[in-house]
Amino acid sequence: MTRCSRRMFLLGTATTFAGAYLAACGKSPSAEIAATGIPVGSAIIVDKVIFAQPTAGIFKAYSQTCPHQGNLITKVEGSTATCTSHYTSYNLIDGSVISGPGTKPLEEYGIDNDGTTVKTTGA
Repeated sequence: MTRCSRRMFLLGTATTFAGAYLAACGKSPSAEIAATGIPVGSAIIVDKVIFAQPTAGIFKAYSQTCPHQGNLITKVEGSTATCTSHYTSYNLIDGSVISGPGTKPLEEYGIDNDGTTVKTTGA
């Protein structure tokens, strides 16, 4: 039976954790939707991404994960998204906090808009 030294155990654990972290957190999710599927003045949630169209032809993409405590944002009304776990509301024009206990803005993703499809970039 081969013995594992404490140093080797810690090194292996750190390497495994770092790999898992990079796989889970190192890039934005990949999502796409037809540009016509995003309502003007509102938003839609697709594959953990909130796609918004604040004004005609201007598109934004935000993480569906609430920065306050990591719950999913599930409510969209007009240009406001609300996390119903703790009721922090966000402005979908710029991702800023409108009200609630949260203080950090939504994480914004880069997008690619070819005129027909809007998708996140950097994935």
